[in-house]
Amino acid sequence: MTVQSARARRVIQRSAPAGAAAVAATLLLVGCGTGGPGATGDHASSAGASPVAGIDCAGKSQVPGSGSTAQQNVMKYWIDQYQRACPGVQIAYNPLGSGAGAAQFLRGATAFGGSDSALKPEEVELSKQTCAGGRAINLPMAGGPIAVGYNLPGVDDLVLDAPTLAGIFDSRITTWDAPQIRALNPGAELPSTRIRPVHRSDDSGTTQNLQAYLAGAAPAAWPYSAEKSWQARGGGSANGSSGVVSEVNSSYGSIGYFELSFAASSHVPAVRIDTGSAEPVAPSPESASAGIAAARVAGQGKDMSLKFRYGHSAAGAYPIVLVTYEIVCDKGNRAATLPALKSFLTYTASDEGQQALTRIHYAPLPDTVATQVRQTVRSLS
Repeated sequence: MTVQSARARRVIQRSAPAGAAAVAATLLLVGCGTGGPGATGDHASSAGASPVAGIDCAGKSQVPGSGSTAQQNVMKYWIDQYQRACPGVQIAYNPLGSGAGAAQFLRGATAFGGSDSALKPEEVELSKQTCAGGRAINLPMAGGPIAVGYNLPGVDDLVLDAPTLAGIFDSRITTWDAPQIRALNPGAELPSTRIRPVHRSDDSGTTQNLQAYLAGAAPAAWPYSAEKSWQARGGGSANGSSGVVSEVNSSYGSIGYFELSFAASSHVPAVRIDTGSAEPVAPSPESASAGIAAARVAGQGKDMSLKFRYGHSAAGAYPIVLVTYEIVCDKGNRAATLPALKSFLTYTASDEGQQALTRIHYAPLPDTVATQVRQTVRSLS
């Protein structure tokens, strides 16, 4: 389970009621697991595994964090592995969504926030009140594809492109046998069923990354900005990636977006994306890594936020990807949690922490980026 929204003071105030009680409650989550999608497979089978070797453990400490549901499943794995090696440290992460994670960190309720999008300039400025003598920075920690899942029994392979996705999620393409969909799927038996698009109801980095892709790859069809809140018209909504995948799984004719780990664990088929290259691309850790490799570090100083170019996908590169960040202070971290925070993040960015990601449907960081993250973590104060 997990603990930490995104629009400066207004958003922070909106999600503030949890306060210190939320942090205390979150610390109880460490031993109970989340039990949501992705809680099986490698993570579940690690219960009898030996502790990861080579982790430099800190002394006893409790480290609360919250935020992105995209990193919910990998965070469960990392926490389990880390605490086997370092039983004196309690890492608690509450998957409230990227917006809430940023907000809780910015008001000092957690030691780190998880977000699928980098902080905005006004949020960085606000962070100086929490990071004494410093500012908040974004550290990429894992990547992965945003799968577009659908519920259409009998249609086992579905291809869509950016303009068609934009029309579907903006409620302008309303039936599954629409001409735009038929043109991309010749020979498929597409029903006249009404399409029910489902989006996130909470502020979400996954939403922001999807909207960034649509705005970048199909600007004429998607006139909306890439915000954490949903911008288009119509459709249903649900809280968190687990809520969206549950809605899609239970509603015939529906379509939604969520991280690949949720699609895989819930057995929801995923759309292949026509990027204009020779073959449409399915979401996978490997195809997402190819997409992430084209990103560049755009942050200043110790900040490592990445910038993507949409609409220029190479062959085999899945275009709807996200990088999920840990938000920390470069200076001014709390002395009580800093050693354990650095120890934990050093592990998550290590070869050991990254090498298992493909097995749980995430994409590891490129080696050059992971090395830079570890160097930055060592310099935190």
